[in-house]
Amino acid sequence: MDWAGVAVRFALYLDLMLACGLAAFALTAPAGTGRAMPLRTVLVAFGCLGLVLSAGGLLVMTAAMAGTTLGQFDRETLTMIVDETPYGAAWTVRIVALVLAIGSASTIRGAEPASTRIAASAAAFALAVATLAWGGHGAMSEGALGFLHLGADIAHLLAAAVWMGSLLGLVLLVARPGARMDAGHLHLSWRALDGFSRTGTAAVAIIVVTGIVNGWLIMGPDAVPDLPSTLYGQLLLAKLATFAAMVALASLNRFRLTPALGSVASSGAAARELGALRTSLAFEGTLGIAILALVAWLGTLEPGAATG
Repeated sequence: MDWAGVAVRFALYLDLMLACGLAAFALTAPAGTGRAMPLRTVLVAFGCLGLVLSAGGLLVMTAAMAGTTLGQFDRETLTMIVDETPYGAAWTVRIVALVLAIGSASTIRGAEPASTRIAASAAAFALAVATLAWGGHGAMSEGALGFLHLGADIAHLLAAAVWMGSLLGLVLLVARPGARMDAGHLHLSWRALDGFSRTGTAAVAIIVVTGIVNGWLIMGPDAVPDLPSTLYGQLLLAKLATFAAMVALASLNRFRLTPALGSVASSGAAARELGALRTSLAFEGTLGIAILALVAWLGTLEPGAATG
């Protein structure tokens, strides 16, 4: 197992998805949300880390294609990958997108509402996330099926990014220290949570539909009975079970915890409700991180990979 490759893929997926989703969350959340969190600092940090991880991912890919270790760096293979492969083209687009995202994010001002600067940063991070499709199974098909597969994979990635990044934004809102958690911030947090409940539902629907399309294109329906007998199948089943748990927590947040916060937000005293939300959002985010780790591992395996 290429654990270095899995680790780099995981870190890159997590970094870009959090950045993309957080920027989208700040853009669509109620006015004042962006000012209630260190948006510029976080986005710039994610963008810079994304550049470093992208460079590391290219080195890992080069070593894998050349059949060497990272210590035996092959510059000719590196140049060939960047200049002559779809992965290299996508990697180049990602680097440009991240530079643009960093530039846009660095001009965000905490005192201003959602603006074209946040929109530009969100769009650039979304483009960077989309390029991840060329590093996985989404690029395995050709012709019309190839376009369908890539399109489904990109939609899958972006929907997951919106979910994960929005969770980070919500955590930043509700994790504010009690001394700074006045009635105004509580009401803003409730409005952001209530608004995300609809966005989250759309994200889940897109993830489910595109996941089915991707599964059909990668394995086909005939492979479903054999899933428990292969390593790929076992990881995929674990991913599906973790996703189901995320959906259950999201439903708890939407139908119980968020309304409970809304009923007391105007009073400024919601310690119990905030505690429950913090715990639920933390668990939901942890499950999301686990899914990304499984995705990073799955991306290095053939669908029929044997157990062991």
